Amino acid sequence: MTGVLLAAAYTALLLWWMRRTRFFGQVPGLQFRWLAIFFLLRIAAGVALWAIYTYVYPDRATADVFKYFDDSAHMFKALPEKPGDYLRMITGIGNDAPYFRDLYYRDMNNWVRHYESDLYNDAHTIIRFNAIVRLFSFGEFHVHSVVTAFLSLTGLVGLYRAFVRSLPGRENLLALAIFLLPSVLFWASGVIKESLLFFGIGLLMYQVDRAMHGELRWRDPVLLAFNVVMLFFLKFYVLMSLLPALILLVWARRQARPAFWVKATLLYAALVTLGLNLHQFLPGWNILGILTMKQRDFVGLAMQVNSGSFVMPELLLPDVWLFIRQAPYALCITLLGPLIHMGGGPLGVLSAIENLFLVLFLVLCVIHRKPWKEIDRTLLVTLLLYVALLALVIGWTTPVMGAVVRYRTPLLPFLMVAGLLILDHSRLIKRVPLAKRSFAA
Repeated sequence: MTGVLLAAAYTALLLWWMRRTRFFGQVPGLQFRWLAIFFLLRIAAGVALWAIYTYVYPDRATADVFKYFDDSAHMFKALPEKPGDYLRMITGIGNDAPYFRDLYYRDMNNWVRHYESDLYNDAHTIIRFNAIVRLFSFGEFHVHSVVTAFLSLTGLVGLYRAFVRSLPGRENLLALAIFLLPSVLFWASGVIKESLLFFGIGLLMYQVDRAMHGELRWRDPVLLAFNVVMLFFLKFYVLMSLLPALILLVWARRQARPAFWVKATLLYAALVTLGLNLHQFLPGWNILGILTMKQRDFVGLAMQVNSGSFVMPELLLPDVWLFIRQAPYALCITLLGPLIHMGGGPLGVLSAIENLFLVLFLVLCVIHRKPWKEIDRTLLVTLLLYVALLALVIGWTTPVMGAVVRYRTPLLPFLMVAGLLILDHSRLIKRVPLAKRSFAA
């Protein structure tokens, strides 16, 4: 009961503060009461996630929503008597000595993963985040749920602001696409990495949009750098999928020449060449080898725990042509997998239903599309390039549909925005009169 009351108090405090800030209180085309409702919905989704992993899947040691929270308690215990240890573990400065391993890390279940590589262990980021929130949560889990719901909402508001100028008259549909996608609402509201991921992605998009419109403030470059660093240490592959698209977007907006397709070809060819030869400069960073290892680790884990939504893929090797040959399968399994390989249980059915509606929505957008010359082709193509690259990485490495549904959440709002960019809503209203209410101001 104490945790519920404390979480309610923080919720009220955050709503009061949001109402008085321009970022939340003056969102174009969106009244504050809707943001307040979206915030409460995200808190409710976080509570639902907590309930599922408390009563339906009660193995606390394997639930992402709990295991990093529990590990953070071992880090936080250093603060009262050895605050220097706590600060070194939080910052990562000088914390790799055997002293820390013996005193703190050996009691954690997730600080050291079973399959180590030269890539940063992103579990460290979410453990550190929870250890920081414990400064004012007093160890109450539901306070952490409120904080992650707020951070996720902040990122989504940034995402909405980044696209709203490109979709005049369709603010309501944009809000639905950004804030109410079921899988994004469910998986990006709880005490897991996806909540922080949306916080970073949304603010990064918002700051890039402000930069392109000449609206940067003195602190924005610092915030931009912070978001890039956070995403690097949280989900490296998401950042590496998004950055090329952002670079291409800024380049195309700032310079008319060379032609957009030339820019895109040059940029992505250069990045692919760099990625395939990165191990020449950074030993251990063989991108194809890392992706191959990730796939095999995931397959081994899925078979070990007898995952109910496991789909056996063709095993990869660090060979370029094998990755190219598997690219169509990777795209299909990411974008359509939950529909084609519907998992058992309510979550699998709901994921399939959501996927069906997403497909139908995109088909509707294509049928009722604008003339090509009226579409913001630069934004559309950059969005699709990000979606395609992230979908490839997920499809190549993830053979479990339950994980695919969760991992693909960072691409879904971008895919929906791409659909809205090509949709001619006036044509849709003429053919479907009942759609008028959806487009009303």
